[in-house]
Amino acid sequence: MKKDPIILAIESSCDDTAVALMQGNLVLSHVIGTQKIHSSYGGVVPELASRFHQKDIVPLVRRAGALANINQKQLNAVAFTKGPGLIGSLLVGANFAKSLAMALEIPCIGVHHVQAHVLAHFIKIQGRLPPEFPFLCLTISGGHTQIVYVEDYFQMTVLGQNLDDAVGEAFDKSAKIMGLEYPGGVWVDRYAQKGDPLKFPFSKPRVKGLDFSFSGFKTQFLYFIQKQLAIDSDFIKKNLYDLCASVQHTLVNILLDKVLQAMAQTNISQLALAGGVSANSGLRQRFLRASEEKGWRLYILPLEYTTDNAAMIAMTAQLKYARSLFDNLDIVATSCCEWDS
Repeated sequence: MKKDPIILAIESSCDDTAVALMQGNLVLSHVIGTQKIHSSYGGVVPELASRFHQKDIVPLVRRAGALANINQKQLNAVAFTKGPGLIGSLLVGANFAKSLAMALEIPCIGVHHVQAHVLAHFIKIQGRLPPEFPFLCLTISGGHTQIVYVEDYFQMTVLGQNLDDAVGEAFDKSAKIMGLEYPGGVWVDRYAQKGDPLKFPFSKPRVKGLDFSFSGFKTQFLYFIQKQLAIDSDFIKKNLYDLCASVQHTLVNILLDKVLQAMAQTNISQLALAGGVSANSGLRQRFLRASEEKGWRLYILPLEYTTDNAAMIAMTAQLKYARSLFDNLDIVATSCCEWDS
């Protein structure tokens, strides 16, 4: 019996360097190098990010190989994130992957980052079955908010997306306004668990169709905080838990409203959640309640596969490998690229 291919995958679209080894749909090893330096700047500094990718990528590849007990001669292909993302960061991963593929004389596979978030649901996870086609996927992160209609592995249609800021940015910017550390979305989630989500009602933007807009919410929240601080300089400190809970409640409901609309329009009862914001505990609880009320099948990934990770790149590469969808070595990583079909 022919063995499934072994693929080395690299994800370097932003500030984390991730490396995974996968055979078939089974993850053999997965390691991530986190760049903590950005927290002191209140956001990702692109030049620093690419510099740390260069420093971390070789040690992480070696570590992934050691953990999986796999050497380079056993590899069948090398995969990397081709976009979208920070161009400097993408180029580090792409150039390393292409160089290794050329040296080993094996195929090179470029992977679309957001598409990989969706296909992470097909990673083999004990006790969990993947979604059945067709299904909807709510892909939510710092850069993207999309409702995707998934007919097959590489037949996806974006039904709605962010017109301006993504929901992850709305979480982080709200946290920054409250003086919380970067990345702020994690702290909003943590503090929200102790607060009253109805204490401070914020209005939701009116956007036609299935698209999203979060810039108005950020402005609304900023003006609200400025007004309250003018009255009481300790307002945030006194109301931090309730503020976080109210922000989270509003943003999650914006997402849920659009998903309800999409599911009604498509008559599909399967929903998958993907992307870093899908790790938010309040969002998971709210969507679980909705799935029970509406009779959906809801698919939620383990936390390690929600944020940017190389396992999702490897999974997508495995599916492309099976279809001989290889790339030439002149493929160029770009900050904005088309989905594969």
